[in-house]
Amino acid sequence: MRIPKEVVEEIRQRNDIVDVISGYVNLKRAGSNYNGLCPFHNEKTPSFTVFPATQTFYCFGCSESGDAISFVMKSENLEYVAAVESLAKRAGINISKEYGEDDTSKRRRRILQMNLEAAKYFRACLFDENIGKVGMDYLHGARKLSIPVIKHFGLGFAPNGFGGLTDHLHKKGFTDDELIEGFLCGKSQKTGRTYDYFRNRVIFPIIDTTGNVIGFGGRVMDDSKPKYLNTSDTPAFKKSRNLFALNYARHNCSEKMILCEGYMDVIALHAAGFENAVATLGTALTNEQARMMAKYTKQVLIAYDSDEAGQRAANRAVQMLSEVGLDVRILKMNGAKDPDEYIKSYGADTFRKLLGEGRTGFEFKMDNLLAKYDINIPDQKIKAASEMCGFISEVWSDVERDVYISAAATKLGISRDGIKNDVTRLRKSRMNEYKRKTSNDAKLGAMNIGDKVNPDAAKNIRANAAEEAVMGLILMYPEYRTGVISGKFKLSADDFVSEFNRRAFEKIMELESEDSYAFSVLGEFFNTSEISRLGMMEMKRRSLTENGVHVFEQSIEALKKEKMLAANSENDTSLDAIQKILAAKREKMNK
Repeated sequence: MRIPKEVVEEIRQRNDIVDVISGYVNLKRAGSNYNGLCPFHNEKTPSFTVFPATQTFYCFGCSESGDAISFVMKSENLEYVAAVESLAKRAGINISKEYGEDDTSKRRRRILQMNLEAAKYFRACLFDENIGKVGMDYLHGARKLSIPVIKHFGLGFAPNGFGGLTDHLHKKGFTDDELIEGFLCGKSQKTGRTYDYFRNRVIFPIIDTTGNVIGFGGRVMDDSKPKYLNTSDTPAFKKSRNLFALNYARHNCSEKMILCEGYMDVIALHAAGFENAVATLGTALTNEQARMMAKYTKQVLIAYDSDEAGQRAANRAVQMLSEVGLDVRILKMNGAKDPDEYIKSYGADTFRKLLGEGRTGFEFKMDNLLAKYDINIPDQKIKAASEMCGFISEVWSDVERDVYISAAATKLGISRDGIKNDVTRLRKSRMNEYKRKTSNDAKLGAMNIGDKVNPDAAKNIRANAAEEAVMGLILMYPEYRTGVISGKFKLSADDFVSEFNRRAFEKIMELESEDSYAFSVLGEFFNTSEISRLGMMEMKRRSLTENGVHVFEQSIEALKKEKMLAANSENDTSLDAIQKILAAKREKMNK
């Protein structure tokens, strides 16, 4: 969908960036700007800054930058048009559907439409007494879910046939390619015929925070494997960036959120009145999911299964959630393997009381150690102490670390100084390793090595620096853009060395010549990482005091010079040049 610049700009202006980002990040005023913990990488000290004057944001830690639209794109895992539509809806603006549509947006829209039709089909099958009896017996009978709860979550049933859903969606106008891309059907390698992915399964629709059905989970009704089948990643769905029932929980979790392992645990908790429960989607907790939770809540209560696998998963989740600044508690559900069973056995009131008794990450680790090792045996006590020191050494707060050292010494029967010395030694080792890594990263960054947005940057560092200076000025000032178009400034795409900067320059000039340029419309043509890079270029120039015409002309001259040097280097096939290349390669191999 090609949305006019004027419409996009109105949407952006009607959505103040501070208000938008405050829904995800706890912002605090710092002079004329606002600071907070970056939602895009793990950090303890705020490096994420929002600039109300320019309606932009920039993270001085990970270099993510952009405007309200690109922020929503990255935060909600939305394509450009979907992010604009979301902000338009927030501002009460209606967007006309007459602007055309790019291929990516069309594919995503078609999959969302197809998922909605599939969800209706699964629901109709579940409530069909002949087709859905086995599914209804499981949900309403065995699991004791009421009909209103079943309808609330849009649960359904996939019949035990190979073509029911496929035939239904064909009649709705969807093609085999679309069904395959949306993970609703597969194609037999032997016969070439399509078949339904979900068969003889209770279906759990996965709905995003904007109300779209983005995928499905299915539990089999017999002994077939896998027990649970989940939608793979599609243009409309990224498993690692979504949470089941977040569309409901986000309205009830500002203080606490309950994290479960499975769909049924979440549904049972919501049915019992705990509407702040969510679950991961068939995978272990990811960093993206942890950061997503940090946008909505302050504390996470982990309610994983009490078996060994569940406790290992809880152990990993504690560290991830703590790293994004969340207060983490682990529920100990004695006498039950999961929240669903606990509520059925002891009732909602008892579970509500349990929520206030959650163990801290330290208590959880200590309990596991005491269960794992017999600390009356010297070598096992040493192993337990070593593991605990490793955990404590990763704690960022000095006060918290000191408390844990004392508690560990008491629990393990070891002197406090012994624990403290080992923790100090481990922290020193970690700090030295961190400094080495930071130093290496800084060196590689300075040489642009590993640059995924602009791989060409490492090939010619000086040329890339000149390109970024030119691009930063072009992004800042409309007179430089119009001056290039009119010929006042002698600059063309052929002067650029790197493919990314050349492509960005061409698109910006094209939009400017059509009088449709605004930074906010670039998201239609560039992904969020590329938008961040362009935003960083502009931010670097804004931080400098000299950005006048003579600086722009000097930057163009420097770029042309670097382009010429690069061209001469490519054309230099003399014996001396070849020998230099071979010598450099030998030196690299020796290193």
